[in-house]
Amino acid sequence: MDLKVYYRKIRAIEADISESDVVVVSQETPDGGRSGVKTEVSKRLAAKLVVEGKARRATKEEAAEYRKQVKEANRKAQERAAASEVKIAIVSDADLRPRRTSKTRK
Repeated sequence: MDLKVYYRKIRAIEADISESDVVVVSQETPDGGRSGVKTEVSKRLAAKLVVEGKARRATKEEAAEYRKQVKEANRKAQERAAASEVKIAIVSDADLRPRRTSKTRK
């Protein structure tokens, strides 16, 4: 392959992409690449993958669904991390006395 043509194609596809990060969908390749795996990559890498035939740009619907799934997975991971934390508050008797007396005086 002529390298000038290769890089010209990459630049052309990269110029076509307006976002800084692009969702691509992998295509089956002879070296074992699996078809249908969605990934978010830079527009330069997306252009390279498209030119090499390893991936295609995701449709707007596919990209929105992928980002929704990533957001949901991130939320669940944060919930699990928060649930695993043990929060302990140590309150002395002296700290409680002023509160008890202020409630009873009113």
